Amino acid sequence: MLQKCEGIVVRTTNYGDTNKIVTLYTREFGKVGVMARGAKKVGSRLSSVTQPFTYGYFLVQGGNTGLGTLQQGESITPMRYIREDIIATAYASYITELLDKITEDRKSNPYVFEMLLQALQYINEGLDAQIITHIFELKALGIMGIQPNLDSCSVCGEQESTFSFSIREGGFLCERCSPQDPYRLNISTNTVKLLRIFYYFDLNRLGNINVKEQTKKELKAVITAYFDAYSGLFLKSKRFLDQLDKLM
Repeated sequence: MLQKCEGIVVRTTNYGDTNKIVTLYTREFGKVGVMARGAKKVGSRLSSVTQPFTYGYFLVQGGNTGLGTLQQGESITPMRYIREDIIATAYASYITELLDKITEDRKSNPYVFEMLLQALQYINEGLDAQIITHIFELKALGIMGIQPNLDSCSVCGEQESTFSFSIREGGFLCERCSPQDPYRLNISTNTVKLLRIFYYFDLNRLGNINVKEQTKKELKAVITAYFDAYSGLFLKSKRFLDQLDKLM
């Protein structure tokens, strides 16, 4: 049975001398694996549409259980800028690896598809890849069911305060409760605001991004520490991103 789907290439693995196993995240079926026969051959009609991050239409045979076979593909957006810029590639690789780890095969979720597509399109347009990635990470926490408390103090429920962030308590701490965690992360009011905005707002509504470097450092510290404590994920692409960060 042939099925047409709208999807994004999130992972490719060489299989033999000429073939690829391609993981697509699709609007219709969620995450699916397909065999792209001959995709490594020069001049193959499947070569370009099976490049990482490519957004397009795909014609898949079978695959309800196990691997399907990719018969045809038509690129909508090849995400060329991402593939040609090492920084953009690094962030996009992390986003797609994270998505791959937190989603199950054949579990359709159009919201997640739109979130992935929008994030990659923004990075491909040259927007701040680090901020796009932090937004994606925060929304991924919600998908995994381990979202932090960003509404109020995690201990007493106070909603109006100068907050710090506690990994141990899983969210904000107000001034009165902050001494309870000597390892809390002290963050600016701007970082508090952005954590809330990035978690709750619709990614499609993102406008111009201009975030100070100190705020970026605080966002990264909070999100990285929270992921390390609660997600159980250790991603190769994240280690590469951290290495890049040290070089810049």
